Amino acid sequence: MTSAANRLLVTGLVIGICDGLFATVQSLVVNHSASRVWQGVAAVLLGPSAVGGGIRTTLIGILMHFAVAYFWSAAFIFGVMRFWRPPWSFAIVYGPFIWLVMSLGVIPLLVHRPPAITPRWWVQLVGHIFFVGLPIVVTATRKP
Repeated sequence: MTSAANRLLVTGLVIGICDGLFATVQSLVVNHSASRVWQGVAAVLLGPSAVGGGIRTTLIGILMHFAVAYFWSAAFIFGVMRFWRPPWSFAIVYGPFIWLVMSLGVIPLLVHRPPAITPRWWVQLVGHIFFVGLPIVVTATRKP
């Protein structure tokens, strides 16, 4: 496996886990349910009925989450790292940038409604510095 492919494999996995744990804990605190956040993710593509879809839609949401984690990891590894020097200085910006693009652009386009800017939205924005931006940069730039 090439160095870049290995870097992407590890980075996407680490980001999926870090951000996934952050989202799961937040969902446990707010909704008292770990599966609710993942059913909500699945609902972006499957519609609102996914929220009550049980383990099936929970797993679909987790798979969708990891696909997005791999996408943003690839964008960093094959884009940002080539043009932004030093790449670690971009960590504080990259995590929130991802949240802004997803929550204000991608998700509203797919669900056909504007985003709800709530206290939880702000927690996610700040949390993306520590649970997405920093782990992407640390994992992607580590020496093998």
